[in-house]
Amino acid sequence: MDITAQELNRATLGRQLLLGREVMEAGEAVRRVVALQAQHAASPYVALWNRLAGFAPAELDAAFAERAVVKATLMRITLHAVHADDHRVFREAMQQTLYASRLGYRFAAAGLTPADGEALVPGLLDFADRPRTAAEVQDWLAERVGEEKKAGAWWGLKAYAPLLHVPTGGPWSFGARSSFVAARTGPVPEGRETVAEALRHLVLRCLAGFGPASVADVAQFAMVPRAPVRRALLALDDRVEQLRGPDGTVLYDVPGASRPPADTPAPPRLMAMWDSVLLAHADRSRVIPPAYRRLVIRVNGDVLPTLLVDGRVAGVWRAVDGGVEATAFHELPGAVWDGLAAEAASLTALLAGRDPEVYRRYHHWWPKLPDGRVRLLKG
Repeated sequence: MDITAQELNRATLGRQLLLGREVMEAGEAVRRVVALQAQHAASPYVALWNRLAGFAPAELDAAFAERAVVKATLMRITLHAVHADDHRVFREAMQQTLYASRLGYRFAAAGLTPADGEALVPGLLDFADRPRTAAEVQDWLAERVGEEKKAGAWWGLKAYAPLLHVPTGGPWSFGARSSFVAARTGPVPEGRETVAEALRHLVLRCLAGFGPASVADVAQFAMVPRAPVRRALLALDDRVEQLRGPDGTVLYDVPGASRPPADTPAPPRLMAMWDSVLLAHADRSRVIPPAYRRLVIRVNGDVLPTLLVDGRVAGVWRAVDGGVEATAFHELPGAVWDGLAAEAASLTALLAGRDPEVYRRYHHWWPKLPDGRVRLLKG
């Protein structure tokens, strides 16, 4: 079965709740969309505002406080908000990637080995049986590896060890100074078979939330090598089906998953920084036109807040005094600007009680953008 580029776009947007806001509890929405990137504390909130009807930030505050939704280093070795029920299996699927990336480099440069890291983890989890600040953990590590090695040890272990970020206050639950607690979900069985099963689960969840997807897309989503992804897809057998993408690439999907018609309307949206829908595929052209990729994904990895028009990136936005400044990379019809203005009014209301100029520390990118069509959309 063939699928067009437009159908691919609509399938992903539909699964990401971006074809129409839905009435849904915040935790269940996080489960539905699989994972929300959370490098910036505000991003999961803006992401859910884009997806849920009547979203109240207090709902996500409560989900984080009750650990129904948790924040941890997971896919792509970045901070994500995921449903608590997904954390353990996602982390297990990511174990080898986290091991390779975090128990090397600065960890190794500090004179520590992966065996040292493995030996430190049980004690660290016991120490973090209640929330601990980074400074407290580094003091604990200094007693075991020495003052000169503690920073390197913590750099590796804060992502490799099964730790959750704990809400510390601030407008978006998590402040600038992180606090950590052990993710106590019972012992994780050892062995390759367990990791393989976890990866199969992650692959299915990726397809359900971001599919249809290629082997390269799934590998990009998780930052797992392609070979294990291929093995996982082969092992899944009739639990996945194959399609042929617009360029002939083999795509995989969950049988019976929603694939809306190509002409399904896609309303305008003001997407969060690092929104997962922008980053979950190796071929990002399903949402980001190739000409705009370097404009919105900066050289250091920052992914700017974007305008989504007819399901694809059409520009960027930033919150400023008085509303939302929108910069379109091409001409937009008046009706689209009206839709973006309505979104801006809603977003401005959401931000008013939290952080009216959210993402302002990233405004230094704007002078580096090409000239565009700029409008202040007042709240």
